[in-house]
Amino acid sequence: MRVTAIIPARYGSTRFPGKPLFELAGRPMILHVADRVHAAVTAGVLDAFLVATDDERILRVVEAAGYSARMTSSDHPTGTDRLAEVAKDLSDEIVCNVQGDEPMIESETLAALIEPLRSNPRVMMGTLKTELDRPEDRLDPNRGKVVVDVNDFALTFTRLPIIEDVPAEQAYFNRDRVEAEHRARGLTVYSDIGVYAYRREFLLRYAGLEQTPFEKEERLEQLRALEHGVAIAVPTVLHRALEVDTPEDVARVEAALASGRR
Repeated sequence: MRVTAIIPARYGSTRFPGKPLFELAGRPMILHVADRVHAAVTAGVLDAFLVATDDERILRVVEAAGYSARMTSSDHPTGTDRLAEVAKDLSDEIVCNVQGDEPMIESETLAALIEPLRSNPRVMMGTLKTELDRPEDRLDPNRGKVVVDVNDFALTFTRLPIIEDVPAEQAYFNRDRVEAEHRARGLTVYSDIGVYAYRREFLLRYAGLEQTPFEKEERLEQLRALEHGVAIAVPTVLHRALEVDTPEDVARVEAALASGRR
């Protein structure tokens, strides 16, 4: 079962323009991501990878580093739609979407992403989750969250705060109390790790679907699959790779790169 990863990288990010070429520890971020995905190829987790971009500056940087890149349309509403443009010309059974802001993605993480599609032919799409390890992430709209059913299939994804920050005197809505009750009952909300795996035939079908109301409201493309009734497998991984969503994340990721942390 052949697996290819595609790294969609566009220059015009709303929250962080020019993000793929922003230098982390003296190197463009897109190359940190490419290095990690190349390591997964070397480890036998993936068979191949390439970068899909709408910007010639990104293309030149990637190719100068010896990696494969392909120009795509600038009209795609999401990274997955950009993936589908490239996947039309592939024969691989599984296509992975590795975001261009994951400079510390691990081979083990990608192996966990692919496993549900390898082991269950009925699974069309997968992503990953990990525990919300920082309290501030629960309220951060830049952090995607996911809730799953007992079989680890997604129930919903959201950027919204999990529990609203309301006055402590309103006991019923007291966040600490509600979180404690959730822990006692085993109700866990996870952080969604923004990598995705698709069966190629589903990816091409997905790209032809209309964007859905919650997808557009939340700016989370995986909601399109849920709103069209497609189950998404969401296995858990222990280590969350640090991503760069906003300029404020840069210092934290550079420190991790310098220390050799995962």
